[in-house]
Amino acid sequence: MDARRGVGVVALLTLVAACSSGGSSSGSNVVPVPPPPPFSSVQQIRVSQSSTFAPGCDGVAAENGTLYTNTAVEPSMAANPFNPMNLIAAWQQDRWSNGGSQGLMLATSFNGGGSWTLTTAPFSRCTGGNLGNLGDYARATDPWVTVSPNNGWAYALSLSFTGTTLAPGSSSAMLVARSQDFGTTWQLPHVLVQSGAQVFNDKGSITADPTNDSYVYAVWDQLTSQKTGPTWFARTKDMGSTWETARPIYDPGPSAQTIGNQIVVLPDDSLLNVFTQIDTAADGTTSSSVRVIRSTNNGMTWSTTPIVISDLQAVGTVNPANDAPVRDGSDLVSVARSTDGGQTWSTPAQVNADVNVQAFTPTVNVRDDGVIAVTYFDLRNNTTQSSTTLYADCWMVTSTDLGASFTEQHLSGSFNLVNAPNSEGLFLGDYQALLSTGPGSAFLPFYVQPPPAVSAGTAVSTDAFISFPPVVPAAAALPFAARAAASGAEITPEAHRRVMTRTRLVQSQRLLGK
Repeated sequence: MDARRGVGVVALLTLVAACSSGGSSSGSNVVPVPPPPPFSSVQQIRVSQSSTFAPGCDGVAAENGTLYTNTAVEPSMAANPFNPMNLIAAWQQDRWSNGGSQGLMLATSFNGGGSWTLTTAPFSRCTGGNLGNLGDYARATDPWVTVSPNNGWAYALSLSFTGTTLAPGSSSAMLVARSQDFGTTWQLPHVLVQSGAQVFNDKGSITADPTNDSYVYAVWDQLTSQKTGPTWFARTKDMGSTWETARPIYDPGPSAQTIGNQIVVLPDDSLLNVFTQIDTAADGTTSSSVRVIRSTNNGMTWSTTPIVISDLQAVGTVNPANDAPVRDGSDLVSVARSTDGGQTWSTPAQVNADVNVQAFTPTVNVRDDGVIAVTYFDLRNNTTQSSTTLYADCWMVTSTDLGASFTEQHLSGSFNLVNAPNSEGLFLGDYQALLSTGPGSAFLPFYVQPPPAVSAGTAVSTDAFISFPPVVPAAAALPFAARAAASGAEITPEAHRRVMTRTRLVQSQRLLGK
C-alpha cells in the first residue's frame, strides 16, 4: 500500500518535518576531510541503473544548468493489491541543477522487489516523447505511481515541461500513462492539462480509488508570477480510457499557494485532499500550514473551507559546516489518515529517535493492522564539520501502540550527502516511498542515496534502492516515547525567522528548482 494513500495518523507527517533541523553552527575553522563512517544496511536491492539516455536527447541547451548524469532522485512506488508481489516504481533519471530531469524511469517487479525490469513512458524527449505522442517536452519531474485494487492496472503521473518556469516560450503539462500489464509496458499518455508561460503546473500526485477500479484521481497546483497557486484536479471514471477536463477545486486567494496536494480515499469512499498552504502577508512575512478538503461524491464537488491540521514550523536542513542547504521536502506532507475520517487531528508529535540532530524527508505508512512506520534521514553520524562531507543515514521507526512509542531500525548508511545532485540544495528528492502489503507484512522502504562506493569519493551519483528490514522482535526492541512538538507560542523569534527563511527558499525551489 502506498504510504501516501495508506491508513493511519496523518499528524505524524507534520511532526517529523517540523523538527527537520536541530540547528546549524557556521564556523571559519574547517578541519580536514574526515573518513566516512562504516557503511552498513539491511538487505538492499538497487533498482535504478546507469543512465542510457543519449547525449542531447532533450533537444535544448543546458540553460546555464548542470546535468548530473547517473543520478536517480525522488522515488515513488506502489504495490499491486491484486498481486502484492507485483511492485511498480518510478524516479527521476539524470537530474538537472536548474529543475527537472532528462526523463522518468519506471520499473516493475513480480517477486516482491528481488529483481526489476526497467521501462519508460514517453513523458519527455529522452524517453521517446515527441509531437505525435504528446510527450514533446525537454524535462520531466515529480513521478508518482498508483495501482487499482482489483484489475492491477497501473497509472504513472509526470510533470513534463520545457523552458524556465514562467519565462516566455515555456510550457508545462500534467501527463498520465496507463499500464494494463502490471507495469511491463505503458500506453501513450493522456494530457490532463497543458499550459504556456502564464502558469506552471507543479507537484502532482495520482491515486487509484481502492474501492472502485473505475476511478483514478490526479491533483496538483498551478503557480503564477503573483505567487498564487490554486489546487487543480482531474479524474477518470472509466479506468483511464478518458479523463474529465481538469479544473480548480480550491483557491487559497491572493498571495497564497498550495503545494503537495495528495488525495486519500477513505473506506466509505470519501476523498480527502491534503496539502500545504503557504500564505504571504502584506508585510512580506510568510506562514505555512497543512490543510485538508473533503469530497463525498468521488471528487465532483469539494468542501470550500479547509480544516487546518497543523502549522508547519520546519526550519530546514543544512550542512553545519557552511549552512549549505539540503533540499529536504519539509514543505510537503506524507499522507495516512486520522481516526475519524479527517474531521479532527491529533497534536503533532516528534518521532525521530535522536532529537539532537537534524532529521529530514519523512515518509509515513500505516499497515492494515495499525502498525505505524516512518522512514527518514538524519545526520547523527556527521560528527566532524566539513564543506565536502555531510554524512547521512536512513532510518525507520515503527509503533504498535498508535504512535505513543516507537522503535528504531537502521536502514542504510552512512553515505556522503554531498555526492547528491545540487538543485537549490543537496537533493535526494522532495519525497521518498514506503509501502506495506498487508497485516503482518514487512515494510518496504524505497529511497535514494549515493552508492557506498561513491560516498568515499567526489563523484555526484545516486541510485534508488528498495530495502527489506526484518521485523524486530518485541523482546529486542528498545522503544522510545513520541514527544509533543513545540507549538508556535513556544518557538523563539530566531526560530520563527528561520521558518520564514525556509518557506521563502521553498518558494524559490518551486519556481526555479522544480
